[in-house]
Amino acid sequence: MLRSWRAVAARFRALLRSDAAGVRAGFVALLISSGGDLLAGLTLGSITGTLEALPGLLVLVPAAIGMRGNVFGALGSRLSTAIHTGTFQLSRRRDTVVGQNLAASISLSLSISLVLAVLAKVICVGFGLEDTISIGDFVVISVIGGFLSSIVVMLITVAVATLSVRRDWDLDNVAAPIVTAAGDIVTLPALFLATYLAGLAWVTTSIAVVCAIAGVVALVAAVRAHEPILRRIARESLPVLVLAGTIDIIAGLTIEKRFSSFLVYPALLVLVPPFLEDSGALGGILSARVATKLHLGTLDARRWRLRAVADDVLLVFVYAVPVFLLLGVSADIASLVVGLSSPGSLEMIAVAMLAGAISTTFAVLVGFYGAVATYRLGLDPDNHGIPIVTSSLDLLGALALILAIVALGLT
Repeated sequence: MLRSWRAVAARFRALLRSDAAGVRAGFVALLISSGGDLLAGLTLGSITGTLEALPGLLVLVPAAIGMRGNVFGALGSRLSTAIHTGTFQLSRRRDTVVGQNLAASISLSLSISLVLAVLAKVICVGFGLEDTISIGDFVVISVIGGFLSSIVVMLITVAVATLSVRRDWDLDNVAAPIVTAAGDIVTLPALFLATYLAGLAWVTTSIAVVCAIAGVVALVAAVRAHEPILRRIARESLPVLVLAGTIDIIAGLTIEKRFSSFLVYPALLVLVPPFLEDSGALGGILSARVATKLHLGTLDARRWRLRAVADDVLLVFVYAVPVFLLLGVSADIASLVVGLSSPGSLEMIAVAMLAGAISTTFAVLVGFYGAVATYRLGLDPDNHGIPIVTSSLDLLGALALILAIVALGLT
């Protein structure tokens, strides 16, 4: 046993020596994203009145937040591959690699926001949630909130990619945590602002119709575009984003069903956005690193062995321990500062660590096998890896969090 731990420690030291700057950058990015996501968590914990007044909205929240991470996390992964292959160059022209990537991301974000609104209403009705908000309300909140947040997150993604080039960082370690955190921080306030346009009779209906038309036009323009990269991204990403959105909505439904538990201790609700983001970010780091290795030919896609990426897996687990420990501590402190009821400091840490251990294991399995599977199917893992990981971890992370809360008797 002691020999095994020594071997792991030696391997980690070798990893640090080979890419110390990249490892540090990834860890700092995770800490920044966790800290930033606490703002989203505090926002979520503070708007319980809005969530109660608009039944079904909580079902949409993980999907709307996750979709920003899915779309722009995949953008970050593609830009990272472009940097590694020497094709990254900022330009205002739409026909460039970066220009086509940005156009595809905005089109997908707008159209998928429309799809999420419809899915949220259908799943609410299908699973028996009563008196939920109307389809028009869902469309307005999802599309308006999604569009506002997408512009901000897109600018952040490009800025991070540019800074990575200048500072010689590995974007695979930095993009997933920063971009998904930005999506969480920006999307929730944007959705909250959009709720003021809901429930206004013919005004909401008119806005919903405009949003629906905009979403359809954006989708058609992207899948029929003349630019090959834009067209390929849109066509390959659409099915997996719809699937990811469906999984995210089920994750939201899972939380909605346990909403009463979170009302007892709103501090636990503060944990939700940063915990789901950190889980997805850890899987996203692994997925992005595997995707880059597959593109560069340094990883054999015919072998389904985690041992081939043992260093990357070790890095993810090393990241996870301090990240979830600090998340439990910081979520409890932040909740106390703003006056949200907490089950206690030790209980908050225990929830974060127990749920974190479960979700990190899921993140490794989904991140590795998802990237390899998509590559073997002839698809680009940069387009599919991040959405598969983040959406899966939204659901699996929500289940892990609820399991930890129930196991510790906090319901």
